[in-house]
Amino acid sequence: MDNHSQYMQKAIELAEQARGKCSPNPFVGAVIVKDSIIIGEGFTQEYGSDHAEVQAIKNATADCSGASMYVTLEPCSHFGKTPPCAKAIIDSGINSVIVGIKDPNPLVSGKGIQMLEDAGIKAETGLLADVITKQLEYYLTFITKKRPYVVLKTATTLGGRIAAEDGSSRWISCEDSRKRTHELREEADAIITGIGTVLNDNPMLNVRLDNPYKQPLRVILDTKCRLPLDCNIALTSDKQKTILFSAAEYVKPEKEKNLAALGVEIVKTETSGTHLNIDMILNELYNRNISAILLEAGSNLNSAFLNARLVDKIIMFIAPKLLGGNNMAWHNIGIDNIEKAIYLTDMGIEKSGSDFVLTGYPVYN
Repeated sequence: MDNHSQYMQKAIELAEQARGKCSPNPFVGAVIVKDSIIIGEGFTQEYGSDHAEVQAIKNATADCSGASMYVTLEPCSHFGKTPPCAKAIIDSGINSVIVGIKDPNPLVSGKGIQMLEDAGIKAETGLLADVITKQLEYYLTFITKKRPYVVLKTATTLGGRIAAEDGSSRWISCEDSRKRTHELREEADAIITGIGTVLNDNPMLNVRLDNPYKQPLRVILDTKCRLPLDCNIALTSDKQKTILFSAAEYVKPEKEKNLAALGVEIVKTETSGTHLNIDMILNELYNRNISAILLEAGSNLNSAFLNARLVDKIIMFIAPKLLGGNNMAWHNIGIDNIEKAIYLTDMGIEKSGSDFVLTGYPVYN
């Protein structure tokens, strides 16, 4: 790896320190190099605070005049929660900027690079672009598709079962995998599940790590507004925000009042047939600046998202256990022929305690 790539790789590693901590902003890393020495490092701070470029400039240990900056995403050129980073770069005296990928956000989209070039700063793009595109997959989907990025996470046996015939499912995965799940929750902006999972498992859907950075929004899809007032999610909604999507005709005034008193927000939603309209739900979450969703649900909701072609990534924790029965991770996804199968690309597999973690990206026909 040449020096240019090494500096950008450092910026990529810095960006990871902001993963899950600055949404809906993208998590970005930046380094400043002068005379072949890194003099400044930065990564995106929480929403409304400094972007990576400004942090790197503030942290610089020497004058930035004549230095080069390596930044994973095109510097912003507009006033938002913070002033434009391109102007901060210009004012610092940096004379060259190497950008990983351009920002597809219409507010930027080449304008940041143009601002730099208009100020006489040399700018180039494309260094380690493939790596950065994957790193920023949440943000890029949020901007280009105008919806949150959806990660379907499930824990199964070797045969794909998520529960035994009697409904028991604790614990299919091992302790290491459960810890990894909590890390995924902390990274997400929201967790989506269905009322079936709530009624069967009475989950908390919270992050149970030491000193978690945040607790994600809990989103319950509950067509008939059946959420029990005494379930764990309802009883903790004053501490962890919860939204219940239900069909308007099933939301009775007294139930709505009682849930509201506990802190549960009800969003009355249109149905598509007998089920809630998933596209409308994702649009509502998009409008609330939710960019990354972890889908932790049962077979019905997993199948509904796959049928709607709205799963962007699948993470499966596979335990070395065998179970029979019909409790599968998904069931009816409209595929009755092997040639129509959904393929997973860019596959990854790693160990997690006694389990395997399989990661892949669905390709829909």
